[in-house]
Amino acid sequence: MQFLTTTDPGFEPAFAALLATARETTAQVDAAVAAILADVRARGDAALIAYTQRFDRLTLDAAGLRIGAAEVDAAVAAIPAELAAALDLAATRIAAFHQAQMPTDLRMTDAAGLTMGMRWGALDAVGIYVPGGKAAYPSSVLMNAIPARIAGVGRIAMCVPTPDGVLNPLVLAAARRAGVDEIYRVGGAQAVGALAFGTATIAAVDRIVGPGNAYVAEAKRQVFGRVGIDSVAGPSEVVVLADATRDPRLVAVDLLAQAEHDEAAQAILITDDAGFAHSVAAAVAAELPTLLRAAIAGASWDAHGAVIVVRDWTEAVGLVNRLAPEHLELLLAEPELVFAEVRHAGAVFLGGFCPEAIGDYVAGPNHVLPTGRTARFASGLSVFDFLKRTTWVSAGQAGLDVVGPAAVALAEAEGLGAHARSIALRLGQPARGSLRQR
Repeated sequence: MQFLTTTDPGFEPAFAALLATARETTAQVDAAVAAILADVRARGDAALIAYTQRFDRLTLDAAGLRIGAAEVDAAVAAIPAELAAALDLAATRIAAFHQAQMPTDLRMTDAAGLTMGMRWGALDAVGIYVPGGKAAYPSSVLMNAIPARIAGVGRIAMCVPTPDGVLNPLVLAAARRAGVDEIYRVGGAQAVGALAFGTATIAAVDRIVGPGNAYVAEAKRQVFGRVGIDSVAGPSEVVVLADATRDPRLVAVDLLAQAEHDEAAQAILITDDAGFAHSVAAAVAAELPTLLRAAIAGASWDAHGAVIVVRDWTEAVGLVNRLAPEHLELLLAEPELVFAEVRHAGAVFLGGFCPEAIGDYVAGPNHVLPTGRTARFASGLSVFDFLKRTTWVSAGQAGLDVVGPAAVALAEAEGLGAHARSIALRLGQPARGSLRQR
């Protein structure tokens, strides 16, 4: 863990090094992924069956790739009532927030008499990748599928690996609650290939979303262009701004809640009190041994954690905007004042009673967020990821008479004679410039 102070002469190079540190996997998987994708494209279901047996130790035939309604029914019935209620609460809140995002179509008539607009429409088909086995995340199912359903996507297909046949029933229950249409027990790069190219069993989709390991992320990168993707996400991260009135243990636990994701996750504390900074660092050390994922959280904190002491909150916000974190907690007396100056963050959590973990499950906004400083130019998942915009224009003779001559002039200046002629003929004018004489 790094301990930095902005008043130290060496702070700027140390902070620049923190920004530049690559936390993504160093494994070179691009060639292996390319081979898997090519195989799936060529052999379809046969390739999926072979890779499922090889990587997940599960023997299937083509009919067994899809998880049927009866299996989903059994999973839903097996969920304890309290857990089912929690899942429903989360789904209801996520749906309400994303429903509020839905845009309205635009229509306007300008002074020239042209009528124009923008129409929103949903994608036809979306594929969702969900990590499987014992490390199952039903919350990811809700966060990816519900916005697609709210947007009006016609078909939602989900792929989830089932290593050794293990599948968390809550994942299936979440898929049912979120309105997923099809579920396949296929994982890895081969699942991404199936969703992108299609097989006899799994029809191709238009966009692929959802988290996965390095192979899944690389596969999404390689199929981008043939289909859309949400992002190529990196390790998770949080920046916590906290003043000295906070309980050091609560701040420590918030940092560890991010660190326990994986060894490459990053948790950073920024505070204006050096004594408090040391207290939080000590609380992290005390809390770590009590966690089930202590080894993972400890490795993350040791390799990528940081505590930064600043002069004031204006300086702190400057650092936040350079970090552009996935998650930002503002554990301050007046968090709104600081939030007003934050330009780059995936999601922000204001006040002492709003830890980042509440956003992972039940707050409502999406927990699929930009990582690795991409919050400088990217946003979290929303209904807009499942919608397209179509613009349209309607013009009559009077309107064309007003704007057409300018279009003819620009087309001729660009040497595009047919462009100019298509307008000039409607204006009853000869097109000049780049057109050849008959």
